[in-house]
Amino acid sequence: MHILLATGIYPPEIGGPATYAACLAEALVKLGHTVTIVTYCGTGNIAVEIERLDVVPVSRIGNVFSRWLRFKRALRFHGQAADAVIAFSSVSTGIPLMLSGLKKPKKILRLGGDFFWERYTDAGGMKSLREWYASSFGFWRMMNFTFMTAILRSFQHIVYSTKFQQLIHEKEYAGLPKSSVIENARPTCAPAGASTLRLLASGDRSVGRPHQPFRLLFMGRFVGFKNLPALIEAVSSIPNVTLTLVGAGPVEKSLRAHAAALGIGSRIRFCSPVSAQEKIRVFREHDLLVLPSVTEISPNTALEAVSEGLPVLLTQETGLKETACIRLRPLRTAAQIAHAIRECIEHYDFSQDNSEVRTYATLAQDWVQLLSSL
Repeated sequence: MHILLATGIYPPEIGGPATYAACLAEALVKLGHTVTIVTYCGTGNIAVEIERLDVVPVSRIGNVFSRWLRFKRALRFHGQAADAVIAFSSVSTGIPLMLSGLKKPKKILRLGGDFFWERYTDAGGMKSLREWYASSFGFWRMMNFTFMTAILRSFQHIVYSTKFQQLIHEKEYAGLPKSSVIENARPTCAPAGASTLRLLASGDRSVGRPHQPFRLLFMGRFVGFKNLPALIEAVSSIPNVTLTLVGAGPVEKSLRAHAAALGIGSRIRFCSPVSAQEKIRVFREHDLLVLPSVTEISPNTALEAVSEGLPVLLTQETGLKETACIRLRPLRTAAQIAHAIRECIEHYDFSQDNSEVRTYATLAQDWVQLLSSL
């Protein structure tokens, strides 16, 4: 098959969709398929040295409508020979695909997030995804019903990364196309025969023995729904704990000011986004990854951390399940976050996560099976 992947970001840019698209593309090529990737980029071309894999960069210059127009043209030109087009975003790539007028390829939308809910949280909203869908009013809520219904119905099939989001959409939308769930990969970097829990640490402590002071980590975008002010406030109430925030985003300046106002600037460290190899090093240098988001649908960062033996504290509003290395707790308020962190410190008894390793090769096979059935 000739498969076209339409993604908003792609390496060397960092982010879940970038990693997913790149790894899926390579796995599909190894299965004998031809893959074309159309992606937004800054400037210049993206170097690719894999046979049967072509990456088409689309400039981000200009306003959103000019970007959509360029992306639409690229999809129309490169998608005519494709057997299937998979869009990785409902808006940034889904709308250009709607406008492309492509007839031949099957059109599939892969969802691991919710665009208008995220815009609502960027504007200061703090309802979880389920709470937001249960509400009747609000600007972004009405925008969602007006536009998202049309976008979702324009596809032949929708693939969700979790049952969690699939069930919400099936309840709230009428007339949707058929859908299925293809869970994210759960790769491991552990050497053969080694325990994935703390054996890959930097060597300055024993298995299961945390640092002193205890090292917390957050890794992701600095945006509203990540609930980071509450995390910083929680850290201020727990002595002998440090927090590293790895990422970037529009609320970074306010987060720094918040930490300074609480008098804990010396215990909070901000770091820029890191590459895949650097990410492994960062995981190994910390004791607990905390993702206190209002909702996290299918956080790749959590799965990557677990694969490196780093325990994860995650909101209950998620599509992931609790495992030996993942604890799900209410994390809405600073008090709830502080209580959950103290629990993890006092009972640092995480055992090896025996969840089945799920490689990108398996992920690609799931996609091929689905595309063949449509």
